[in-house]
Amino acid sequence: MRQDYQKFVERNAEIIAVGPENNEEFAKWWHENQMQFIGIPDPNRDVAKLYYREFKEFKGGRLPALAVIDTQSKIRLMHYSDLPSDITPNEEILALLDNLNQENKGISDKADAA
Repeated sequence: MRQDYQKFVERNAEIIAVGPENNEEFAKWWHENQMQFIGIPDPNRDVAKLYYREFKEFKGGRLPALAVIDTQSKIRLMHYSDLPSDITPNEEILALLDNLNQENKGISDKADAA
């Protein structure tokens, strides 16, 4: 997502990542990797528990999850990974965002015509 961050911004989307490290470790990693989007440390796994994310040491730690939430707070995509490498491709997410933006444009066009 870092490599395509500008493509997300162009689609009026924001990325928020949650990591299992403590504040200091998370901030150091975030800075070293020049992350452009919002990052939230979750050392007590409070956010992870809200989204039913497990920490499995034998599978590499916290398993990724991805949620796409639209401007009306409706979840449009929820993906729970079984492995740390099981990540939804950016192209799939960007296509969904394009579709959501088209839907919003259609709704806006209808409202303008009324």
